[in-house]
Amino acid sequence: MKIYAVATGTGSYIPPVVVKNMDFTNQEFLNEDGSKIETPGQEIVEKFEQITDIAERRVADKNHVTSDIAAFAGEKAIESANFDREKLDYIIVAHNLGDVKHGSQFPDILPTLASRVKKKLGIKNPKCVAYDITFGCPGWTQAMVQANYYIKSGDAQSALVIGADTLTRMMDPHDRDSMIFADGAGAALLEAVESEEPVGILKHVTRTDTEEHIDLLQMNESYNPELKSDHLYLKMFGRRLYNYALTTVPQLAKECLDANNMTLTDVNKVLIHQANAKMDEAILKRIYRLYGERNIDHSIMPMTIKSLGNSSVATVPTLFDLICRGEIEGQELKSGDNVMMTSVGAGMNINAYMYKMP
Repeated sequence: MKIYAVATGTGSYIPPVVVKNMDFTNQEFLNEDGSKIETPGQEIVEKFEQITDIAERRVADKNHVTSDIAAFAGEKAIESANFDREKLDYIIVAHNLGDVKHGSQFPDILPTLASRVKKKLGIKNPKCVAYDITFGCPGWTQAMVQANYYIKSGDAQSALVIGADTLTRMMDPHDRDSMIFADGAGAALLEAVESEEPVGILKHVTRTDTEEHIDLLQMNESYNPELKSDHLYLKMFGRRLYNYALTTVPQLAKECLDANNMTLTDVNKVLIHQANAKMDEAILKRIYRLYGERNIDHSIMPMTIKSLGNSSVATVPTLFDLICRGEIEGQELKSGDNVMMTSVGAGMNINAYMYKMP
């Protein structure tokens, strides 16, 4: 009998505020040099949706910060697992920019968001260790990898792993890329399970590329010269990022399968970071090509980006939760299914692990 980390509960929080693409048609978008983009707003948003498949995104209520929505998702995961929260060994919260109040550009990360979540969940046990992880968009998947180590070592019996972000508050209103990002939170509660057969989190692969790719996602000044100050906004080099992901993610996915002595035919679902639908489709196509397959089963890769946008660390856990709850039409996870969870983001970081449904 070996010890495995199994998700006995999941949860997510999808903010109630919906922002549609049409809401950006009157936005003044600028080029990097500060010059105005003369393309009509209607044409900009139509082309944007054509490229990304994003039609709308969710934005957190102005009264909520990241630790609030993280706690909402965590509460749902605890409830679905029917777990005594005072017995939690770890709370790990993945995020990128901390608690940013509505109307502010200043992130607040002291105390850690995980400590704040622990307080908001009403957990009093001092042996419940709470800490944050910042690893770009793959933060939640990397936090799951860390929690898996704690549990497999026998040092922990449980961990609540949450991914939450309110990136929309750190976007330059004059940058077209501001339409990509969204807010949200997702969570999984892991428990130690003894089993003769592998179950739950299996082997993983992670990489960090900094030599040529460290600046693909970064914090920088607004494109509007009048807004240049100490305030920094999330910026990305879209084309370079697209090429990087297309080159490296498929190879890492194959490395992950190799590490688990699996091939593509063993995979039932690929839960990939919801960054750009067209990019994710191209990545899946390349994964299939690595195995000499030309006929792609797109149903293997469920998508939420059309209505939820890119909520960074929250995308994969939210997707996992929605499928587990039967809230995505035509998608389900059955006992014995092999699920690849993979993400790519600032660092540049990429990771992937296999998860076997109990």
